[in-house]
Amino acid sequence: MITFTDVTKTYQDGTTALKNINLQVQEGELLALIGPSGCGKTTTMKMINRLIQPTEGTILIHNKDIRDYNIHELRWNIGYVLQEIALFPHMTVEENISVVPEMKKWKKKELSSRIDELMDMVGLDPEKHRKRKPGELSGGQQQRVGVLRALAADPDIILMDEPFSALDPISREQLQKDIRNLQQEIKKTIVFVTHDMDEALALGDRVCLMKAGEIVQLDTPQNLVLNPANEFVKDFIGSRKTPWQTAVDVIIDYTNNKILTVEEFEKGRVVLEGTFALKNADGTYEGIIKNGERVQSPALSNDMILRDAVQVFESESHSLLPVVKEDRLIGTLSYRDIVLYLKESESNKVEEVSQL
Repeated sequence: MITFTDVTKTYQDGTTALKNINLQVQEGELLALIGPSGCGKTTTMKMINRLIQPTEGTILIHNKDIRDYNIHELRWNIGYVLQEIALFPHMTVEENISVVPEMKKWKKKELSSRIDELMDMVGLDPEKHRKRKPGELSGGQQQRVGVLRALAADPDIILMDEPFSALDPISREQLQKDIRNLQQEIKKTIVFVTHDMDEALALGDRVCLMKAGEIVQLDTPQNLVLNPANEFVKDFIGSRKTPWQTAVDVIIDYTNNKILTVEEFEKGRVVLEGTFALKNADGTYEGIIKNGERVQSPALSNDMILRDAVQVFESESHSLLPVVKEDRLIGTLSYRDIVLYLKESESNKVEEVSQL
């Protein structure tokens, strides 16, 4: 989707902001760029829409050099969310959201429908908020509108430059949830700059940790925490390796005593009391059986961490949830499994301390 090849940025005063960056942002992923001040994360992001030009190297979008795109069309097709929000204060919410679609000559009916759709996605009632000015909104609501403005023309790529750093903790946490939920629905390619490691780990499909203009480690949040590449990564992440960061597949039940095939269920070969996961003959997940009734249920991915798995349990009424890897049912996880694992981890921690 976005490919950096041997990209270097050196300013006229001799300062090198980026050193031979090679990076591929995959289609539909949220890539979090993070690192200490001056590491090059914002420079990297701003090169994508040509706000900053590389001194050396190439950047491709859809296998086309970004220098070959018309610069206005390039930017119209890349959403951009700023830390300062930068809504036009004299314009209403709908007018702010409409800026880029109107530049692209969208029809009024199509645009109006798009505004309603987007506002509903982030919990802003269109009837109540369409005609309001930015000054009539809270900081969190203003930033939601900023996000919607970036999404309005349905771009493939969204750039987000520390979008929540100026918000209070409660608003920031809610906006992070909104972004996670939105991304599950719209699957845009998002490059997200942040200075908050917790935010990067919570939002990123992958995290790119940078230092002094270079990529130190590019990895999944799970691998970054569990397998830091060096002492810098370890120190930057800090003490986040807790039992809550454990991947689901470390503790799931791989036995078949809580898994049934569709054939077994339909032929009534088993007595069904309690909750069971259901799979096809080829192993693909098909839902759950609860007290003999077939019901739909979300599945946990094998690399989901326990903290997120608990949130799924809290939103469901099931005592057991299926765990899948690439749509294949590989095991089950119960709330009891999580509790026992956390108790065991705490017990081991106490034992380690007592041996010091």
